[in-house]
Amino acid sequence: MLTLALLIGILVSLVIGAWPSIEKYGVTFLARSVWDPVQNDYGGLVMIYGTLATSFIALLIAVPVSFGIALFLTELSPAWLKRPLGTAIELLAAVPSIVYGMWGLMVFGPILAAWVQQPLQSLLSGVPYLGALVSGPPVGIGILSAGIILAIMIIPFIASVMRDVFEVTPALLKESAYGLGSTTWEVVWKVVLPYTKTGVLGGIMLGLGRALGETMAVTFVIGNMNQLDSLSVFQAANSITSALANEFAEAGEGLHQASLIYLGLVLFFITFVVLSLSKVLLSRLQKNEGARS
Repeated sequence: MLTLALLIGILVSLVIGAWPSIEKYGVTFLARSVWDPVQNDYGGLVMIYGTLATSFIALLIAVPVSFGIALFLTELSPAWLKRPLGTAIELLAAVPSIVYGMWGLMVFGPILAAWVQQPLQSLLSGVPYLGALVSGPPVGIGILSAGIILAIMIIPFIASVMRDVFEVTPALLKESAYGLGSTTWEVVWKVVLPYTKTGVLGGIMLGLGRALGETMAVTFVIGNMNQLDSLSVFQAANSITSALANEFAEAGEGLHQASLIYLGLVLFFITFVVLSLSKVLLSRLQKNEGARS
């Protein structure tokens, strides 16, 4: 009850703080790309797009890598390597986010610009759609850079959860599958994953929650530009968390501060929707299993 009361209190305080912006813009705030404190005119589209795009890129990279790590540690790794390798991966979660951001800006960004962005622009120059997807100044900061940094940050969380839930699969089930002639991949796909799907999805949601809420690392590498000139993955953009970190301390009372709080409310809503969709997906999976049985 106390936890629920705190959650409701946070939601109510966000609505009260954002009310001037809600009253002026309504839901059109979500579709407006203008963010101009000088003219006192605001819209959250650029920040919402940046948050969703970077989180999507992070999941796109982190989930397959985490699955491979968990599969190797539980099914393929020799005993002498399993513990030190697992510990090393978990230590990545102990690195402060600001260190990831500094490394991304000073080291990873220039490498991405020189060895990825420029070659891709030369290769795809003049190609419809694909050329526009990699356009932009080759400076190494933007949506793709932020997404990759987020992927590195959430891999330890997803991989650790996947490894733990893979290990709780009864050995009898796996041994029976191997005895029937199944390969390692068939055992993982047809035995381990169906048995642990709730935990696997929970690990992915944990990683997504970290990606959606990350602030400092994204602030360093996303570019912090409140304009959306193109849909290039190298386009400098902004996210909800970086906008709050950069502007909230200096925002004056009134519409500017209310719009920033409105962005916080939107992030709260995005997280709630993501968690709700994961619950719906799990219930559908369980229902389908019941139908098959």
